[in-house]
Amino acid sequence: FAKQIAAAIVAARAREPIVRTQQLADLVAAAVRTREAGQDPATRTFQALRILVNRELEEVSLMLPQAVARLAPGGRLAVLSFHSLEDRIVKRFMRALAQPTLPRDLPIRASEMPQAALRIPARPVRAGAAERAANPRARSAVLRVAERTDVPFDPASLARIEPDAWRS
Repeated sequence: FAKQIAAAIVAARAREPIVRTQQLADLVAAAVRTREAGQDPATRTFQALRILVNRELEEVSLMLPQAVARLAPGGRLAVLSFHSLEDRIVKRFMRALAQPTLPRDLPIRASEMPQAALRIPARPVRAGAAERAANPRARSAVLRVAERTDVPFDPASLARIEPDAWRS
């Protein structure tokens, strides 16, 4: 829908400036034909603007290595994300640090594998039906937890992991 929304915004701005959020919300509603039940059609547009203006994805990417570096062995990092872009960064970061960094073709037994900087003790937690009924905003929330191991961790070591392996 991005192209339709962008075209509607350009056309509206040619007529007059958009000065109120309600004007933008109305433009998006007119440009988008299908709507999700119970969700304003402009929700994702405003979410995208907020993510861009606040640099939310960059902030998450910067925060994760710093948080792990400050964790003591056995400490747990719990990250609550509210949309799939954030969650993808968190998931990839945790998975990258839960894998020992060895060349793929190195012949080594499982018992000889070095430990990774993080251990993922459980599956991600999503809000259940009762929680979503009591708190509709919880519908997209995902809680991921990772536990720090004894392996030394230097945030600069992330450079050896594929640069965009955990960033979006």
